[in-house]
Amino acid sequence: MSITLQTPFALHGRNPDVLTCIANLSSDEVFTPPEFAARMLDLLAVAWAADHGGASLWADPTVRFLDPCAKSGVFLREITSRLVEGLAGQMPDLQMRVNHILTKQVFGIGITHLTALLARRSVYCARRANSQHSIAKALGTEAGHIWFERTEHTWVNGKCSFCGASQTALDRGEALESHAYAFIHTDDIKTRMAELFGENMQFDVIIGNPPYQLSDGGHGMSAAPIYQKFVEQAKALEPRYLTMVIPSRWFTGGKGLDEFRDSMLKDDRVRAINDYLTASDVFPGVGLKGGVCYFLWERDNPGQCQVATHFKDWPVSTATRPLLEPGGDVFIRFNEGLSILKKVVAQHSTAQHSTAQHSTAQHSTAQHSTAMIFRLH
Repeated sequence: MSITLQTPFALHGRNPDVLTCIANLSSDEVFTPPEFAARMLDLLAVAWAADHGGASLWADPTVRFLDPCAKSGVFLREITSRLVEGLAGQMPDLQMRVNHILTKQVFGIGITHLTALLARRSVYCARRANSQHSIAKALGTEAGHIWFERTEHTWVNGKCSFCGASQTALDRGEALESHAYAFIHTDDIKTRMAELFGENMQFDVIIGNPPYQLSDGGHGMSAAPIYQKFVEQAKALEPRYLTMVIPSRWFTGGKGLDEFRDSMLKDDRVRAINDYLTASDVFPGVGLKGGVCYFLWERDNPGQCQVATHFKDWPVSTATRPLLEPGGDVFIRFNEGLSILKKVVAQHSTAQHSTAQHSTAQHSTAQHSTAMIFRLH
């Protein structure tokens, strides 16, 4: 049966888009606005074209996409919409094209039972992928390729050995969500993906907006970050491209983030960072201290990173540079701060030819100035 004009592939063109109208699950499980998801996909498409002689990412029927932390399904929906348009020349029959995309190219993992249903509704236009209402006519299961099954934590001395969650807070029976996210609750992510989607599942693009933190059983509302675990697992799958939106707190490290910060800042495959100083500019009504960012990691194309800083309606500050200056161990968040740092370092170098006491004072000044440059928020 052919698809009629009622099929909502152009859902993002309607007014309003339903995915702009749903409330966030919490401040740590935030739905990605469609417009923001489009920005991330645009950056991805530009990088693909640059690496493939100007070819369109959306016209390649072999590329596989994975969202390992699907909530609203916005990334998968937008990817599907672009592929439907981009592959039209190669696959003129719409139903054949849709079946190919949804069986061969687009995959997801829901973070909860509810979000898995929501993501399926966004992508397949039905919560059951194999129902008569689904736009996909070649999927044999209700889940299709947006997988979810309840996963349990592995408790060791009161904490989960995979994500560090508190047993006191989250060991609460089968009636409530466990928040044990399948993607990060495994020691062998490649084998786990084969179990979920079949053998030889090499993903070209991994994209998503992972959960940010979980209660770690500390004093009061103490919580530990977990978004870095999604990034690390995604890298372990060795996709060609990885892009995720995460809190910018990792710039400074701290509380479980020091090793992640060090690995990211020294990884020359991180080719772009778009940094938003105010999280509410991306996620209306959500307060995240330190802002949020999304990055683009390219497995086969190392080089300097394009750092873009966004704040309200101010002009965007953009510079292509190393994430760490030679000999440095501090990420300079603001591009304008680099020239200041270099002047301070130059003054310190000159001061080394003066007395030892004067040199020590200059060194202290240099360290203090560098720290001040970074901490400007």
